[in-house]
Amino acid sequence: MTVRLLDFYADWCGPCDAQDPILEELAADYGDVEFEKIDVDQDQDTANEYQVQSLPTVVVENDDGIVDRFVGVTQRPDIEAALEQAGA
Repeated sequence: MTVRLLDFYADWCGPCDAQDPILEELAADYGDVEFEKIDVDQDQDTANEYQVQSLPTVVVENDDGIVDRFVGVTQRPDIEAALEQAGA
């Protein structure tokens, strides 16, 4: 089962900068999870597909679909729980 974490951000988004170190730590600890940063200004189609309204938005998904979605700066334990639930 493939587990992915999609990080929707923009260069002008201050809270996105606060989210980055948390996601970098998780990426280091979860080597089997695909981490993907998506700049909403560059990739509006994907942002629309995932109905991103606010930044940062973090989406955790697996082969079955979206497991969880977080809007705003989200702490590590919450994201970690979603990764575990997704099968990471």
